[in-house]
Amino acid sequence: MTAEIVPDTQHRGLIAALPPRLRDYAQLARFDRPIGWWLLFWPCAWGVLLAGGQSEWALLAWLLLGSIAMRGAGCVYNDIVDADLDRQVARTALRPVASGRVSKRAAWVWLAVLCGVGLVVLLQLRWQAQAVALGSLALVAAYPFMKRITGFPQIWLGLVFTWGAPVGWIALRGDRLDVLAALYAGSVLWCIGYDTIYACQDREDDASVGIGSSALTLGQHLRSGVAGFYAGAVALWALAFWLLRPDWIALLALLPAAAHLGWQVLTLEDSDADNALARFRSNRTLGLLVAAACWVVGNA
Repeated sequence: MTAEIVPDTQHRGLIAALPPRLRDYAQLARFDRPIGWWLLFWPCAWGVLLAGGQSEWALLAWLLLGSIAMRGAGCVYNDIVDADLDRQVARTALRPVASGRVSKRAAWVWLAVLCGVGLVVLLQLRWQAQAVALGSLALVAAYPFMKRITGFPQIWLGLVFTWGAPVGWIALRGDRLDVLAALYAGSVLWCIGYDTIYACQDREDDASVGIGSSALTLGQHLRSGVAGFYAGAVALWALAFWLLRPDWIALLALLPAAAHLGWQVLTLEDSDADNALARFRSNRTLGLLVAAACWVVGNA
């Protein structure tokens, strides 16, 4: 396997089969790590399904495409901004911009292409959802700088990476914003929890280069901190369900998701990078479980 493939690449055989130049751009947009676009897409799906969009397959497909493109665009932007920091961290030193295989100018062009795909998706939404989606741009632009000024950049990431929940909801309806607020708040806590797990891999490197992360801030209380974020997420999702459908039976739909989050916490070994990465990636399954719950409750 060539040295240009970063250590946490998934589907290594497929990525290795690409010509080196295409491989660099695929890795720059994190196409080799699909977990990112699933984590961006699931809150979009939750918003759509809880809003009653069980038959909105075309909308869900557009939102998935948008998640792939905009997650890629966000990663390219992040790598441009963080190139100097990435060179100092073992896990990120091989990234295309940090290693010099892709120039910053070429990265900006690739970013524009991905944003063009995102614009096509944006135009498929009604204007209210377009306005909500555009409202995330300032949050996205500021995110790479948060690790330099706060010990909890995961909070900012939570606001950014779950913005799809309001977009999905507003794409179908503009009422019951109390339900949407609870769904979004729970999603933010979920994101803080899973990205804290992800940050376990970089604690030593982050400390050495002087950037903040929730994994460093929580220290020995990391597992209990993640448990608290996940518990808050489940409670807020339950509140969203209750506000929409005040029926105790409806809350049972969340039990599989709650059990999965409990499993993550109980089996997490934060000193084992492979264990932490596996628990982080398992949130793709969590997203599906919450989507199923939203399907049931939103279909009432």
